[in-house]
Amino acid sequence: MGQIDKLFVTIRGSSEVFEGADVSQRESVWHWSQHHEAGGADATTFGFVTEGECELRLGGSMHQLNRGWYFSAVGAFEIHGGEGMLISVPGYVGLNTIGGPVERRGRLKYIDGCTDTLLLSPVRFGDPCLNALYFPPRTAQTTHTHPSIRLGSVLWGRGICRTDNGDYPLEPGVSFCLPAGLPHSFHTEGDELAVIAYHPDSDFGPRDEDHPMLNRTIVEGVSASLLPALQTR
Repeated sequence: MGQIDKLFVTIRGSSEVFEGADVSQRESVWHWSQHHEAGGADATTFGFVTEGECELRLGGSMHQLNRGWYFSAVGAFEIHGGEGMLISVPGYVGLNTIGGPVERRGRLKYIDGCTDTLLLSPVRFGDPCLNALYFPPRTAQTTHTHPSIRLGSVLWGRGICRTDNGDYPLEPGVSFCLPAGLPHSFHTEGDELAVIAYHPDSDFGPRDEDHPMLNRTIVEGVSASLLPALQTR
């Protein structure tokens, strides 16, 4: 079987995921079951709970998370209970954020009848983000590629990911790694499908010269974004 077969995995227990796959990525990916400790001062970890209940211990505080909740954690943290996926990004300092549960439908229109919700937005232009993607029954998605890696896991439902190497089942417990430039498409029959997807690089987001606080600060009828002499240097 081809290298891509290592990029669709059914996970049991606690383990590093896609470790042996020949894919260029800066992220390390883990599946935790019941307990996990990780993180460094210059790293941010994106996580989501796929089964059960867990306690996230972060920066001296404790947070109860259930299935369908998600978070980003800066630096060291511990998780006790539950199961889920962790994507650690070295050299990136994001924000400590907790949200959930994931909604049943996406907020944004996508392609081929699918929808998307941006769960964790980029802090700045180009930063990583976390999405929920929704595929209704009888979806036949157009074959496409992405300019960077996509990492994720099935939240609920069933479908397949179609590639030149064959079709790969998607169901709860399956995680996936789609390398940059890989032609693929997602398909469903009678069931809907929802997946979590991590993007390492967003092509939008706030910039120093373009963000809501600056744009909506008005000086004598003019946005401060159009007044460079006022902008912080």
